[in-house]
Amino acid sequence: MNKFPMTKAGETALREELERLKKVERPRIVEAIAEAREHGDLKENAEYHAAREQQSFTEGRIMEIEGKLGNAQVIDITTIPKSGKVIFGTTVDLINLETDETVSYRIVGEDEADIKHHMISVGSPIARALIGKEEGEVVIVKAPGGDIEYEIDQVHHI
Repeated sequence: MNKFPMTKAGETALREELERLKKVERPRIVEAIAEAREHGDLKENAEYHAAREQQSFTEGRIMEIEGKLGNAQVIDITTIPKSGKVIFGTTVDLINLETDETVSYRIVGEDEADIKHHMISVGSPIARALIGKEEGEVVIVKAPGGDIEYEIDQVHHI
């Protein structure tokens, strides 16, 4: 089975969600099912069916998280010596050469990506263009709206 890269923060977030699902949500749902059973006929009991559906969703999410954690290769970027090279987990400051705008992105695993928080997936076009490049290099990102030229200003190990 292939290992998938994940940051330390991503692993922590998944472990916290898993613990919440197992220790808070699962017991709450079991209690809701038991309470709904007490109301009688299960065929026409909407509360019972809703609780069972919620149970199914929660158990599926627990299995999904356990699978992701089992196949994760956790990379703690703070333990890797700084080289100025863009690698998984680094935060990269980019300068758009056309507009002179500056933007920062952190390169993270597929499940951690969140563009609103400037976290891009290692498989995204921008990350693929940046990986392996060094500070001062110019990269061309093939975007749906056309090619964009960026200069790598700084690479941070945060």
